[in-house]
Amino acid sequence: MNVNKLPPLVYVVDDEFVIRDSLTLFIESTGLKVRSFESAEDFLSNYGSEQPGCLVLDVTMPLMSGLELQNELLNRGIHIPIIFISGSTETHFSKEVFRAGATDVLKKPFNNNLLLERINEAIKRDLAFRGGGKKRLIQA
Repeated sequence: MNVNKLPPLVYVVDDEFVIRDSLTLFIESTGLKVRSFESAEDFLSNYGSEQPGCLVLDVTMPLMSGLELQNELLNRGIHIPIIFISGSTETHFSKEVFRAGATDVLKKPFNNNLLLERINEAIKRDLAFRGGGKKRLIQA
């Protein structure tokens, strides 16, 4: 199937059900497609690189952290735009994730419209990377 024909997909990875569920419902309400996972391992087992999109990723999770997932994706040659979300007040990891290609880091709680704006930017980045041209995206 032609990648350019597939609609963008937003992946949400967060170990906290309430956050994962509310993000999924909010993003879906804008018309974007969402797949959510409770762990980095689940995401890795189910990720399909043929579909354009972005990853909304919690920094702190058990077993494999968001930072470790980012490194694993890079090791596998997967270049999906990542928007990190963090409940921590510490931002010592920010330089590291930006150097590795993250598009943004948002501190919980964040403004949903700001998140949507960042998601749209990340999807545009992925489409450009894939040579997909411009797609109509939901405006914040």
